[in-house]
Amino acid sequence: MTESLLAPPANQALVLIAEDEPEIADILTAYLKRAGFRTAHAQDGRRALELHQQLKPDLVLLDVMMPKLDGWMVLAELRHRGNTPVIMLTAHDQDMDKLMGLRIGADDYIVKPFNPAEVIARIQAVLRRCGDRGAGHRVLRVDAFEIDIDSHEVNVYIGTRKQPLHLTVTEFNLLAQLAKAPRRVFSRAELLVLCSPESDTLERTVDSHISKLRRKIEDLGLHGVPTSIRGVGYRFGSQA
Repeated sequence: MTESLLAPPANQALVLIAEDEPEIADILTAYLKRAGFRTAHAQDGRRALELHQQLKPDLVLLDVMMPKLDGWMVLAELRHRGNTPVIMLTAHDQDMDKLMGLRIGADDYIVKPFNPAEVIARIQAVLRRCGDRGAGHRVLRVDAFEIDIDSHEVNVYIGTRKQPLHLTVTEFNLLAQLAKAPRRVFSRAELLVLCSPESDTLERTVDSHISKLRRKIEDLGLHGVPTSIRGVGYRFGSQA
């Protein structure tokens, strides 16, 4: 299948499919079109980066094993460029592969063979979750959490009850950063810039703030947010 750009109305989200297997690309294109998305297709990693630069897609479906540049290299470059949501597609089902993708900055990870309907659901979920990357969306909703970026307010929904979560500025910044990509693992060095004043550059400062944040969340009855990834850092939580 050659690279192609379908042409529904321009206000529909554009998904870039970086996949070297024509049959898989055709199936994904058909399902995405049926779900109301526009699509572009690249058969190798280098072309994926070119189309990303040209088309500015709303999301990238990125296969790991591709010619010219593999998915890890493409993902690293996409993260260098900005925050375009990325879902990895791969036949690998190893925890280390998943951890690598999430650590580099993937927003989700789908293992082949997959149900195309599930892929559509994952795309829709990631686009909703990453909506604040655009200029007009300032509220993050992840699992039980509602995080208002503008007002610095956090509410947690426990059953039918809405509970306010009172955080310091540092705790709020950490929670918001993790919630923006809840499946991604952030290193302590990455999080340090959000929580450490210029005079304090110790990475254990991150651990202290995370511990206080987790304790406040546990006081509301939720556990495992944020989640510690041993030897790596933190991600939003086990339910993300």
